[in-house]
Amino acid sequence: MPETINEPVSVTLWSNHKTRKVLPYGLYWHGRRYQITTIGLHHTVWEGKRLFHVFSVSDGSTFFKLVMNSETLAWTLLEVDMAN
Repeated sequence: MPETINEPVSVTLWSNHKTRKVLPYGLYWHGRRYQITTIGLHHTVWEGKRLFHVFSVSDGSTFFKLVMNSETLAWTLLEVDMAN
């Protein structure tokens, strides 16, 4: 069951100028680096005039729900679900 986190995190991105895609590939949380191996769903949400990008990603054993504020470019870890 996912655990609500709602904490700021650092995210490294991969950018491809040909496809014009930017995707997260690394997550830094509580002093640990997680290598993102799978990107599941990606969608956008508008809250007033702010656009947020929401990503569901995994490092192979842990699932993360990340959100990026496109105005500030800040990342927040919303949820974590550690597979047992």
